[in-house]
Amino acid sequence: MRILVTNDDGIEAEGLHALVRACERVGEVAVVAPHHDRSASGHAITLHKPLRAFPARIPGARAAAWAATGTPADCVLLAVYALLEARPDVVLSGVNLGPNIGHDLTYSGTVSGAMEAAILGIPAIAVSVDAEGEARYEVAAAFAAALAQEVHRRGMPADALLNVNVPNLEASRIRGVRVTRQSARRYRSRLERRTDPRGRPYYWLVGERAAAEADEPDTDSHALASGFVSVTPLQMDLTHTALRAALEGWPLQDLLPR
Repeated sequence: MRILVTNDDGIEAEGLHALVRACERVGEVAVVAPHHDRSASGHAITLHKPLRAFPARIPGARAAAWAATGTPADCVLLAVYALLEARPDVVLSGVNLGPNIGHDLTYSGTVSGAMEAAILGIPAIAVSVDAEGEARYEVAAAFAAALAQEVHRRGMPADALLNVNVPNLEASRIRGVRVTRQSARRYRSRLERRTDPRGRPYYWLVGERAAAEADEPDTDSHALASGFVSVTPLQMDLTHTALRAALEGWPLQDLLPR
């Protein structure tokens, strides 16, 4: 099994290193990751300046590795179209420091790295650990590597990916694995107005995770808070099916200019 590993925390991130070492126990690994932290970069790709990739080394691993100047999505494109001799069988993105649940998925570079692989038709997994400081990356990495084997054996539907969130617990304390759906968990954001040393205003985006209004048992947030690994299947089709049906009853033809 050929595995491509990327992330959004950067080539020096401990979570990436743990994931590479775990994946080397189950397959042939290559790494293309941003050369610095690209967290919350979403699904941006680079169109207006050149992309560069430099050889890198992952501590404790033998994997071929590159640090790239682009986003996580760029890294997957660089790997598949330029740097790797053979197309990967599975792409893993992470291990991200901090969970990616609810509306985080819109902003997450970790999830977007896996999404880019799905767009290219490659089975993909995004993996995060629910930690803010000291993280047990090895537990999340070991689960992700084992899940990659299962994905490779069973296959995945086109344009689909898995979003995995692992509690920051010792393996013996994790209660199990739940297949979940995306919750409505979101951030309360605000802009702080500040003043630079020359007296000019600037703004700093700050926020905190808001409590879910309905933390239902089948959601990613509920599973994670309850000590379970959350595995959420995602798809690239963003169509709101119910709203599409409702729109059929709107007088849209009457809105055209005459």
